[in-house]
Amino acid sequence: MAKQSTGSSTFFFHKKKRWFLVLLALLSISTAVAFIIRAAYDSSCDRRLFDVPAAGKRFQSTVNPKASPPPKVKVANPLSFMKSKLVLLVSHELSLSGGPLLLMELAFLLRGVGAEVCWITLQKPPGKDEVIYSLENKMLDRGVQVFSAKGQEAINTAIKADLVVLNTAVAGKWLDAVLNKNVPQILPKVLWWIHEMRGHYFKLDYVKHLPMVAGSMIDSYVTAEYWKNRTQERLKIQMPKTYVVHLGNSKELMDVAEDNVAKRVLREHVRESLGVRNEDILFAAINSVSRGKGQDLFLRSFHESLQIIQEKKLQVPSVHAVIVGSDMSVQIKFETELRNFVNLKKIQHRVHFVNKTLNVAPYLAAIDVLVQNSQGRGECFGRITIEAMAFQLPVLGTSAGGTSEIVVNGSTGFLHLPGKEGVTPLAKNMVKMATHVERRLTMGKRGYERVKEMFLEHHMANRIGVVLKDVLKNRENGKHH
Repeated sequence: MAKQSTGSSTFFFHKKKRWFLVLLALLSISTAVAFIIRAAYDSSCDRRLFDVPAAGKRFQSTVNPKASPPPKVKVANPLSFMKSKLVLLVSHELSLSGGPLLLMELAFLLRGVGAEVCWITLQKPPGKDEVIYSLENKMLDRGVQVFSAKGQEAINTAIKADLVVLNTAVAGKWLDAVLNKNVPQILPKVLWWIHEMRGHYFKLDYVKHLPMVAGSMIDSYVTAEYWKNRTQERLKIQMPKTYVVHLGNSKELMDVAEDNVAKRVLREHVRESLGVRNEDILFAAINSVSRGKGQDLFLRSFHESLQIIQEKKLQVPSVHAVIVGSDMSVQIKFETELRNFVNLKKIQHRVHFVNKTLNVAPYLAAIDVLVQNSQGRGECFGRITIEAMAFQLPVLGTSAGGTSEIVVNGSTGFLHLPGKEGVTPLAKNMVKMATHVERRLTMGKRGYERVKEMFLEHHMANRIGVVLKDVLKNRENGKHH
């Protein structure tokens, strides 16, 4: 695989001053991915987003699906009521994965309105970790206080805090392990932000205090429904008041996505580094490489799409695939399996592996189609999906998890079944994208309009604002069930 060159820094330096600002923005973009970071559709598409298994009737939604888009007028920050509030954020880890990066984004939103924000991380590897060091310094630079999860300072802050946010189910271990006798005092001001979709997180040791907290916040209706059913059936406990909050793209990412000059330069640079021509079709899977993210099935679909193109003698540009999120130090067996498949099928010149990265924007600018191939129950939400749509990319996603609440099948992309059953449908959808340029571009534009209407940072801030205001009000009224 061609390595990304460093010569671009000289090229960018000699551009106008705004190029320097663009690059600075890129350094701060979070990935939802994985990592730290609607051309209109008709009313039936709008309804589809919110009609997921009668979820709107079972969970407190922070979005009115029938409401018209708000007028473009300057309004007060929806989180301004958090000014001077003390908020403790508890993360199970600090890494380039979706949950921690999303909590960091909330930390910066709260700091932006003058809240006092403290951060603790439960699980840290021994010795110095470059990623943790970098992320902690990023928070410190933004005024977020960072300290040990097990010290007295953490306990004192939890007691004094107006709000405690537990991020992910695993963070529940901190309550008994650190707070001990103080747990009952803390629970009425705890908002539990849950992102997990996997069954092994449903352990009573993690979530036994869940029914007593002020509320839970979940990123999609599908996940909320899953947690409601599993906690009742498996653990015999009830969920607290649950809020479904769809996420939104950061302003930094949108600034790059809407700068056509920046996108063109990024596209040219990344494609040159990969050895892909401008006219070639580039499909990408942008997730941490693991079996649950489905990169193995993505490659099988990609190979099958090449066979279809060859058998039908379709006239299309050269087709390539890129997997962004490689980390051989973590997924040695699985990554070896992926690379062996590529070698076996003799498609090394068409498949490219890129290491896990903080900055997905250059790759979103460089590709033509995003493949969100998460398996099993899919993604809880899948931030990379709305990031790709911001770059006017169609999305080919599994019909599982939050992806089905983002992608409008046949309008902003195509959905296929997870598992082996989805390999051939995905391959056929890839062929459609490669052979129908107008359809690809139209779907991308519709996805962008969908993002502009529903999935921006201010949309997410509004939704979270509703939740935080409700939690604080209920606490003041002495209610926490």
